[in-house]
Order: sequence, then C-alpha cells, then structure tokens
Amino acid sequence: MNKAIQTYNESQRENAKVICELLCREIQKGLPETESKIWHGAPVWFIEGNPTVGYDVLKNCVRLLFWSGQSFDEDYLKPEGSFKAAEARYTNTDQINSSDVKRWLEKSKKIQWDYKNIVKRRGELIRLK
Repeated sequence: MNKAIQTYNESQRENAKVICELLCREIQKGLPETESKIWHGAPVWFIEGNPTVGYDVLKNCVRLLFWSGQSFDEDYLKPEGSFKAAEARYTNTDQINSSDVKRWLEKSKKIQWDYKNIVKRRGELIRLK
C-alpha cells in the first residue's frame, strides 16, 4: 500500500478509518496496476495519469468518487460537481457492497473522460475510451 494513503487512513476517526481501509483494499484489488497517491488531500488512483477513483472523509461520511462515474449508468452513484464525476457515500462498512464496487472499478477502466488534460482544453472534457 502507498505509505501516504496508509497514513491518511490511519489518521481518520475510527469509523471512517475502517471504511477507508475497506475501500482502499477494494480499489487496490480492482485496479492493481494503477498509480495511487494523495492528491488534493485525499487518496486517488490514476490510469495513465488520469484520475479515476478516490475517496475522502467528509464531516458525516466517507465519499467514494469516480471521476467518470456519471457515464457508468449506475443508479447508486450520484452526480457530483459540474463534470462527469459520480459518488457514493458511506457511514458504515455494512453499506459497502463489494460487488458494486468491483463492477464500478471495472467500468472505470473502460469508461474514462480526459481529466488529465482538462486545463489544456480550457474545461472541455473528451471521452477517452
């Protein structure tokens, strides 16, 4: 595991810590060949330099975010922000369905919007896959 991500997880309050550790294991299992790091203060996994999935601890929950998630056609993932991101929020590990997360991770490999070059394109997103 990335040491910075491990430190992030360990620094959380107990319930959030357990959720973060579970999400981290699921992501690492589903995306073993990706780069991971703390990016803008939260753990994020990248495919070829493009942010794909990450999580962060909010006041009342842990948010799992897929940068291209609005294109996954998944009811449980809710739109986030003004681009193509979608999220799931968790307050307990019992709410995390490993089959759902695995399916979303598979979709994240196949469905990607080019966030890596969004600044160069002045806010225009282009679908990669």
